[in-house]
Amino acid sequence: MKDIKIEDFKVIENIQLQNIPTTFDLGADKKTIENELEDVREKLGDFQNTIYAHGKYAILICIQGMDTAGKDSMIREVFKDFNTRGIVVHSFKVPTELERNHDYLWRHYIALPARGKFSVFNRTHYENVLVTRVHPGYILGENLPDVKSIDDVNDAFWDKRFKQINDFENHIAQNGTVIFKFFLHLSKEEQKHRLLRRLEKPSKNWKFSPGDLKERKLWDKYQECYEDAINRTSNSHAPWFTIPADDKPTARYIVAKILYDTLIQYKDIVEPELDADIKGNLDMYIKALENE
Repeated sequence: MKDIKIEDFKVIENIQLQNIPTTFDLGADKKTIENELEDVREKLGDFQNTIYAHGKYAILICIQGMDTAGKDSMIREVFKDFNTRGIVVHSFKVPTELERNHDYLWRHYIALPARGKFSVFNRTHYENVLVTRVHPGYILGENLPDVKSIDDVNDAFWDKRFKQINDFENHIAQNGTVIFKFFLHLSKEEQKHRLLRRLEKPSKNWKFSPGDLKERKLWDKYQECYEDAINRTSNSHAPWFTIPADDKPTARYIVAKILYDTLIQYKDIVEPELDADIKGNLDMYIKALENE
């Protein structure tokens, strides 16, 4: 199977989404790809234990994508071998009344991972420069003191919000959070097929909402906003990765491989050594237990 390189998917300069493929040929069949994913996720699960024991880094994984891009199944399949004590998944939906009474980053800030743990954001703080940018009227619901009307949701407003997001990520990175941001890059045609499957398969009907079709009509606007957000916020300490998402097994493998290959570059992440006195008396402790 074709080996992949982190740099093939990392955004290191301005991109145009229309020029980035939504498919990637790994040169292998589905079963082989799934077997390779299983191998990588087992390694990730083992390394998670080391990160937990080391206790100095937190890992934040942000997953964004259009509806049906495969976010839920991505999370289920990539993190299947993780110890549940070390990972929390947060699915951010429409803000609650409590959340609206705080600034837009508050609910994300309190969901950040502790050192030694992983947090996965299923939809992220970027919704605040994506959905709200496509539907700027939503900003009025935030009850901001300097936004009196829709006219105040202008270019200067978005410039300020992007700066706030970059500052937020820079701050947590400087304090030990390793940040991954994955955009699941889905084609419009594949989204159509997946929406049809939701409608045609009874067990998937619950996932469908008429609003899905309304949002689909805004596809080009969403692509424009995603492209701008990615270009404005992909940094060395918080990079974006564009993941071809038309084939789910391929997308899952690429994400898992990027996570593992990046994390093992942190050579300082090692399990702590036992206290010298305890280490010197291990045989005694073993004998004490064996002789009970």
